[in-house]
Amino acid sequence: MKFEIFVASRYLRAKRRQAFIGVITGISILGVAAGVASLIVALAINNGFRQDLQQRLLGSTSHVSLLRVQSDGIRDWKPLLERLSKQPHVTAAAPAIYEQVLISRGPRARGAVLKGMIPSEERRVGDLLKTVTAGSAAELEERPAVGPNSSGASSTTSGDGMTATPQTSPDDLSAVRSRISAMPPIVLGKDMADDLGASVGSVVLVTSPQGELTPFGLVPKYIRFRVVGIFNSGFYDYDSSWAFTRLSDAQDLFGLGDLVSVIEFRLDDIYRAGEVSRQLETAAGHGFMATNWMEQNKALFRALRLERVVTFITIGLIVFVAALNILISLTMMVMEKTKDIAVLMSMGTRKAQIRRVFMAQGLLIGVIGTALGLVAGYALAWAGGHYHFLSLSAEVYSIDYVPFAPRVMDGVLVAAIAIGISFAATLYPSWAAARILPAEALRYE
Repeated sequence: MKFEIFVASRYLRAKRRQAFIGVITGISILGVAAGVASLIVALAINNGFRQDLQQRLLGSTSHVSLLRVQSDGIRDWKPLLERLSKQPHVTAAAPAIYEQVLISRGPRARGAVLKGMIPSEERRVGDLLKTVTAGSAAELEERPAVGPNSSGASSTTSGDGMTATPQTSPDDLSAVRSRISAMPPIVLGKDMADDLGASVGSVVLVTSPQGELTPFGLVPKYIRFRVVGIFNSGFYDYDSSWAFTRLSDAQDLFGLGDLVSVIEFRLDDIYRAGEVSRQLETAAGHGFMATNWMEQNKALFRALRLERVVTFITIGLIVFVAALNILISLTMMVMEKTKDIAVLMSMGTRKAQIRRVFMAQGLLIGVIGTALGLVAGYALAWAGGHYHFLSLSAEVYSIDYVPFAPRVMDGVLVAAIAIGISFAATLYPSWAAARILPAEALRYE
């Protein structure tokens, strides 16, 4: 063991008459450990939120969306989709219609985003249909279109499409069931289904605010849908306000004909979304605009980055306070060990070695505290991520638990900063120790 480290480690093991210095040293170690552990946990939470939101967003929506500017939608979309799906970095493409609707069941109603799509192609660009937990999305596969007159349930039906009259004959029940089975299918989000009191097999009324023009003015258009599935993505914004139906049924409800509002794309590299967006705009021609997941969620991820910086600075003050404790304990140690330092210097110890003794002592405090903090921080982050013991309100935070995602690089950065601050705290005490004059220190001994 080098001379400086040997002396520094002996000084850390304070004798009984130096117990006060030992207490301050212990507090310094605990302070560094607390600061490092807090930083690791806070950064793990921030990274967990970012990763979780990014995964849910990218799993639920497309990477790039192509829209028609100043138009009701995209006509002749089939050849355009086939051509653009061959562009570089595009792995899948799918047509879709998005419209705001009112979904009601009896006295309950919710505003919603109704997405008309082709399930086989939708699964290639998004994962929401893969999260169906009740029923099945298989019935969303395209079939011969059913008009609203033949699919709509009569006004004498209850919320589930069954007649409310208790004297219903078996033939009438069979007719009702036949009408319900002929209704177009729809898949609802879990929270929306709970709010509506709907389950698989229920009938809901979907009303389009666009409506259709009649001699009496604009009349809202509506179609009764049969709930065939309920999805649970874990993302409140989708589970509470999204619904899926067949592309042909959405076109019929909105009176669009063979027209889609957007073509969605999935990429092999999500971070090339901006570049691919520009390529798709150019390839589609004049009148088209492409947006990507980075642009759509720019404010959200910027807020998470800012929160990360603020968290780092705020909790980093704990390490700074611990460094002040190191400064105080080393300064008191220099005052306590003045005679020992003078004896060492009179025996030939150089001033540089004296400085390194107290630098090594401060670094030992920093390294021990940092090591304890890393172990505690990563253990807490692992436990939090594994057991999800911190729950959240999904209505506020979009997810129902606090996600933890500790990263190795965060630990390296935090350790480097903590040890660096600990080293900076040793500079003045070590300089003061090296300035001691042996003759002056030992004159009255």
